[in-house]
Parts: sequence; C-alpha cells; structure tokens
Amino acid sequence: MANQAPPGKSEDPAAPPTRKRTVQIIGSPVSRARQVILGVIPILILCLLYAYFSHQRHVENPMDRLMPGFDQLAEGLKEITTPNKRTEEVWLWVDTKASLLRLFKGMGSGLAIAITLGLLMGIFSHVRAIFAPLMTALAKVPPLALLPIIFIFLGVDESSKIVLIALGIAPTLTNDIALAGKAVPQSAVVKAYTLGASTSEVAFKVIFPQILPRILDSIRLTIGPAWIFLIASEAISADSGLGYRIYVVQRQLAMNVILPYVLWIALLGVVMDYVIAAISRWGFPWAHDRGGH
Repeated sequence: MANQAPPGKSEDPAAPPTRKRTVQIIGSPVSRARQVILGVIPILILCLLYAYFSHQRHVENPMDRLMPGFDQLAEGLKEITTPNKRTEEVWLWVDTKASLLRLFKGMGSGLAIAITLGLLMGIFSHVRAIFAPLMTALAKVPPLALLPIIFIFLGVDESSKIVLIALGIAPTLTNDIALAGKAVPQSAVVKAYTLGASTSEVAFKVIFPQILPRILDSIRLTIGPAWIFLIASEAISADSGLGYRIYVVQRQLAMNVILPYVLWIALLGVVMDYVIAAISRWGFPWAHDRGGH
C-alpha cells in the first residue's frame, strides 16, 4: 500500500508567506519603563522647539526678552531663589508658601462640603432631589464670574481667595460623589441592613469605602482648576503668592522669571497628583487591578 500524506491543509508553495500580526489589546497595561520613555518624548520635543525658536529670535534681536535663552532663564532662576536685596526674602519660597496655604485651605473646604453633601445625595433620594438641580446649575457657572461678587461681600483678603477655590471645585465634586454613591450596588446596602447595620454604618462603612477611590480620582482632576482660581485671585488682589508675582513681573516683560514660575506651578501640580495617586494605589489596590493610574 502506497504511503499517503497525512490529512491536513495543503500549502501552495507559490503563496506568499503569512506574517503574524501583533494586536494591542485595548486597556492593556504598559510597562513602567515604557511609560517613562513615552512621557519624556513630548516634553523633550517641546524643549527642543523652544530652544530652536528662542535661538532664532535672538539671532534677529540679541536683546529679545519674549523667549529668553537658557542663560537668561538661569539669571531669572537665580533672582527668585536668592534673597532679595531690598526685602531679604526669597521670592520663590515666600510665594510658594502663601499659595499652597491658600490652595490647601480652599480645596479642604470644598472637599468637606462635597463629601458631606455628595454622600447624602448619593444615599438619600430626597436630599438628591433637593440639591441636585442647584449643584448642577452651580457647576455650570464659571467660578471666575463669581469673583467680583465674592470681593464685594468678603473683601479682598484671604477669605475671598479660599471661598473662590471652594466654590469652584465643590459643585462638580459633589455631583461626582453623589453619582458614585448612587452607583454602589443595592445588594451590598441590603445585605448590610439585613445584618443589622444602621443608616450611618451603611453610609460610612459600606458606601464611603467603596467610593473613596473615585473621590481621590476626582480630587486629582480638580487640582488644575483649583490652581487656576488661585492664580486668578492672587493676580487681582494679593501681596504674595505665585499668581501675584507673575502678575507683577509681567509689567516688566520679565519672561525669564515668569517661565520658571509657570514650570514650578506645573511641578507642584504633578507632585500633588502623584501623591494622591500613590495613596489611592496603596490604600485601594483593588481599584487599580486593571492597570489604572
């Protein structure tokens, strides 16, 4: 009996070789090293573009101040990190201390309001029916439009800046916390009541722990707007602060001071975001099991 080839798919020797296609699954995690590399690339591109255009402007006008060169930026950095000849104060540290104090007070006040009211709205439908329309309307009002009203009623002292930040972040945070509380599975609430838990225990031992990672993520998203409200209020009325200093030196076109201040604000924001994200990953690893940030 003649040998027969085993059954199988016949191959055409003239057919081109097939290539295996690599599929990137949506939502798949990226290694830490690749994250760092990919994150550095756009920053490096921006630095190179700035260096190029700054060089071009200085070729045309060596005294150009709108895009200072790296030597001019070094002079500006030295100016803000060494004691001032008149006041003996280091501008950067004095302004940073004043701004961070206002920022933390404002965000703390807004967060206290948002957690309290948002949790009540997420748990009790009657509370949600009362406050949901108001919070939705306030969330749509640009907070900077309220600044003149705040100045009229509270004056131009520290309280007005703190209130602006609190009013700027509280409505959106409240709505987000309320939605998160409402989304907690009803089965978990019913089980807690079945086991004899009181309403306060259900609120703070069942619902609140489940929505806390969502609250931390929401806080991360409000850092940027909170800085905007702070810088705007300091530019209008303050005697210290990062926004105040930027507003003062812009009259002199001191871009070699303004740019380091802007980069410093960005760095502070990134550090705050990283700290909150680290707390969330450490305290609630189950909320980041899909490669979340």
